[in-house]
Amino acid sequence: MVKERIILGIDPGTIVMGYGIIRIIGNRPMIETMGVLQLSKYEDHYLRLRRIFERVLSLIDQYSPDELAIESPFFGKNVQSMLKLGRAQGVAMAAALERDIPIFEYAPLKIKMSITGNGNASKEQVAGILQRYFHIPEEMMLPQLDATDGLAAALCHFFQSNNPVSEKKYTNWKDFISKNPDKIKGFK
Repeated sequence: MVKERIILGIDPGTIVMGYGIIRIIGNRPMIETMGVLQLSKYEDHYLRLRRIFERVLSLIDQYSPDELAIESPFFGKNVQSMLKLGRAQGVAMAAALERDIPIFEYAPLKIKMSITGNGNASKEQVAGILQRYFHIPEEMMLPQLDATDGLAAALCHFFQSNNPVSEKKYTNWKDFISKNPDKIKGFK
């Protein structure tokens, strides 16, 4: 029986929230959907937070994801912007917690590195890689840079969870050899 898993990726924001959902069948990720939640029409910041919560809940209820991958806020110079972004992230996380969905946070640099191999890649570069990877038609891409950031968070989580980091930690070569005697052959 082929194992199936669904990952919801979110790029939080108080003006635009991007999201992408991938379905993994076996070990092959496929795009399920992606989109944005436009919040600029709401003047009240708290109303925007409510809309984020409601939209994330509706995505969870519609697609039944197994996990949420979310971009964590990065350090910025504007403290007010950071606070608002942190609130948006927290509200999205609260919606996942409401439905008992495990949450995984990734720094923007980690997501970009995972998708493009370059932690300083632009949104356009990330979108271009995703477009080729998932064979997304050009007309779906142009207005969707925040959506592709959400999609990138989901795909980053897929890559990270399929390549677990070894739990063994070594302090030096002698420590490695003592913990892995089966790897050393022919040397005395």
